Amino acid sequence: MTLSRIVGIALVGVASLFADDIIRFVPEPYPIGSVEQGEVKHVVIKGANVTSKEIALENVMGQGVGMSNFKFPQKIAPNAAVTIEFDMDFSGMEGEVNPVVVMVGTDGTPYTAQLTGMVNAPFFFGEKMFDAGFYKTGEKREWTFYVWCTNKRERPDLTLDSLASREFSMKAKPVMLNVDKLDQIKEGGKVPGMKITLSTKGLLREGFELKQKSIRKIVGFKSKMHPKATPEVLVIGYWQ
Repeated sequence: MTLSRIVGIALVGVASLFADDIIRFVPEPYPIGSVEQGEVKHVVIKGANVTSKEIALENVMGQGVGMSNFKFPQKIAPNAAVTIEFDMDFSGMEGEVNPVVVMVGTDGTPYTAQLTGMVNAPFFFGEKMFDAGFYKTGEKREWTFYVWCTNKRERPDLTLDSLASREFSMKAKPVMLNVDKLDQIKEGGKVPGMKITLSTKGLLREGFELKQKSIRKIVGFKSKMHPKATPEVLVIGYWQ
């Protein structure tokens, strides 16, 4: 599960505390369909003011990441239809996503619309989180894991992105994998994959990390076959 998805799920719970049923979007949650990882999609959701009062909107925003460029009516007549439009960037997401749209009335009243969709990632990682343990600046760490394409026909072509290359290096070996059991991935199967060895070049402690002891490094990869995809793993640990 990606970090953005974890944040999104948490915010759905927060938003539900303030939800009011006077702007209704049906079905609930509102489906936004299936998209590819890294795609930017223009989303249109339609609902209605189901009250006998006019609703004046001051602002519309997204709770979570990737939502921008909202278009909305400033006033919604009683029992009238309402259309909200926005762009959503699905970079860094995969699997089920549950974004929340928040409409704020001029009187400060929040109205929410819960959405649901599916983000299709082209790559599958046997592991996505790695522990650097108690880490002293300049120490070396190394992890080995397998990656394959979700369609199980292509061979992954991952390399580190420019940001990750500052702190990490990788070696990749083409392998054939047996992925029938995700907790027991083995070489010697029928699925073309990569055996990746990820190494630190000495983790950097900078910016906000100077004020905290926990380590959280997102290691991003890039692909020529799927240039919009945003595959990543997470390295965690604790500064000594």
